[in-house]
Amino acid sequence: MEFVERLRQSGMNDISRRRLPAEWEATEAVLMAWPHPQSDWEAILEDAEACFGAIARAIAPYARVIVLGPDIERIGRLLADIPAGRLVTVPYLGNDTWTRDYGPITVETADGMLPLDFRFNGWGLKFAADRDNLATRHIDSLGLFRHSPANCLGFVLEGGSVESDGQGLVLTTDSCLMSPNRNGGMGREEILEAVKNYLGAERVVSLANGELAGDDTDGHIDTLARLLPPGDVIAYTGCADPSDEHYASLKAMADELRAMRTPSGNPYHLLELPLPDAVYDPDDGHRLPATYANFLIVNNAIILPVYRQPLKDRMAADILSAACPEHIVVPVDCSVLIRQHGSLHCSTMQLPANTLAI
Repeated sequence: MEFVERLRQSGMNDISRRRLPAEWEATEAVLMAWPHPQSDWEAILEDAEACFGAIARAIAPYARVIVLGPDIERIGRLLADIPAGRLVTVPYLGNDTWTRDYGPITVETADGMLPLDFRFNGWGLKFAADRDNLATRHIDSLGLFRHSPANCLGFVLEGGSVESDGQGLVLTTDSCLMSPNRNGGMGREEILEAVKNYLGAERVVSLANGELAGDDTDGHIDTLARLLPPGDVIAYTGCADPSDEHYASLKAMADELRAMRTPSGNPYHLLELPLPDAVYDPDDGHRLPATYANFLIVNNAIILPVYRQPLKDRMAADILSAACPEHIVVPVDCSVLIRQHGSLHCSTMQLPANTLAI
């Protein structure tokens, strides 16, 4: 437990002084990064820009949108229909566009909202991430944050790998968090303890099952199971087809979720989201990780990825509308987005209220 002891000595484990807000709490802005010719989007750049534009427009009525990109004049032109004051463009050339995983994870402390800058290593050294890993510090250098991000670069943690109820629970997955190419020098208990200490969690539940074909993240929780208000509801990716390659693992994951208990000892209310019909890459035919669980909650809206599958798209929207009647469900076609193995939530990172200085 040497790593955790170093955290204690640095004061990073003061759980009583920090809390990871739930996504449904007040959001000030959402961080995105624009696709550009030097990224993996080059071959389908026009379609990618249209998709990212649709996501930004869906978010803008509910929170400001901060967009990183190398050509902010072009971004401004393409998003000129977003009302004044709702769009902030930041010049930056990143490796890719998945701000969920390299943007700051923001915790509430006694001194205010504190962004945490964890190390991002391209989902376990799969892809280059040198510029993405500097993005949070670049944003801070421009004076956008009220409090400079805490340096957590000694630990690899991606925003898509953790889900919070805002009341002390962090939900995650073994397949990602225990990946040897992330924090390979640490044991399971040490990793879980580090997550507790960094995020101020009272308990961390790590699921042993569930991962989607084509998912480069090693099974991020935001593709599989999502906490909903008031905190005792979980919407999860199910599979009703025994012939589907996901059937066994998603059924086992559902069993794990059914075994979970709230702090008061009650089972969680579980809502099964349909698994989209299999979507395949048009170039090489491999299966893409389409999932409705990759939605973004932003103030009183749920921005939902859909995949040109009218029946299942509507089923997912209806399930979330029934679960969150005070939220407006806004569908966005993310058929292009999953070509790069991510979806809507992956391309966004919420910044809670009172995080920004602008």
